[in-house]
Amino acid sequence: MIACQLRSSRGWRESMALIVVVAVMVLAAVARAHDNNKPAALRDVAFEQKLDQQLPLDLTFRDSGGQTVRLREYFGRKPVLLNFVYYRCRELCPLLSDGLVRVLSALSFDIGDQFDVITVSFDPTETAADAASAKAQYIKRYGRDGATRGWHFLTGERPAIDALADAAGFRYSYDARKNEFAHATGIVVVTPQGKLSRYYYGIDFSPRDLRLGLIEAAAGKIGSAIDQLLLFCYHYDPLTGQYNLIVTRVLRLAGVATVLALAGFIALMLRRDRRPQITSKTAPES
Repeated sequence: MIACQLRSSRGWRESMALIVVVAVMVLAAVARAHDNNKPAALRDVAFEQKLDQQLPLDLTFRDSGGQTVRLREYFGRKPVLLNFVYYRCRELCPLLSDGLVRVLSALSFDIGDQFDVITVSFDPTETAADAASAKAQYIKRYGRDGATRGWHFLTGERPAIDALADAAGFRYSYDARKNEFAHATGIVVVTPQGKLSRYYYGIDFSPRDLRLGLIEAAAGKIGSAIDQLLLFCYHYDPLTGQYNLIVTRVLRLAGVATVLALAGFIALMLRRDRRPQITSKTAPES
C-alpha cells in the first residue's frame, strides 16, 4: 500500500509539473502572438529600465548653438534629467515636452541650479537650428532664470544617438512610408556620475516622485530634512516608476515618535516633582 501511495504521489507531482510546463508554453505562445499582432512599426519600440547602467559620456553631439559638445560636459556636478524626442514631431513629443514643463514648473528646484536637463533628438537629420527653436520655445514657457544654461537641446549623428539610446534602454523605429518615428515617452533621472537612476514613463509626471528621484540621484545633497524623511517612508517601484508608501517604515517612525513623546512627558513630570515646594507662612494670630 505504501508503494502504491508513493507511486501515486510521484505521479501527481509529475502531472503538476507537466501542467506547469504546458501553461508556460501556452503563455509564451500567446505573448508571441500578441507581439506579432502589433503593427510592424511598434514591434521594436520600448523603454527598458537599465538602472545603474553607466551612460557613455564620451559621445559627441551638437548643441543648439551648433557647437560640438561631449556628453561628459553636462555631468559631474548635479543630477540630470534625460529625455528623447525629435523636434519635428507633431504628436507624442510635444505632449512629452509639455508634461515635462508642467512638472518642472511645479518643482521648487530650478533647472541650472539643483539639476540640468538634456533633451536629445533621435532624428539624425535634424539640425542645431531645430534644437535652438525648440529650446527657445520651452525655455520661454518654463520662465525661470538659469534655464538657458541648464537645459540643453542636442542633435547628433546616428552612431552617437544609437549608442546613447541603447545605453538608456530607449528603442524606437522609423516608418519610411510615413516619414515618422514610432517611440515611447518618458524621462530618466541620471546621477552626476552618469548612471541611470530612475525612470518615469508617459507624458504626465508626479512632482513628488520626480523631486524624490532627483534627491536620490544627488545622494541627498539637495532637498530638505523633510525630503529625507519622505525618502525613508517612500520606496521607488521600478515596475510603476513611482514612489510608494512603505507602511512598516511609517509605523516604525510613529513608534519612535510615541516613545520619544512618552519619555519627554515622564522627564517633564519628574523634573516638576523635584522642584522645591514653596509653603506659605500663616500670619500669627492676634
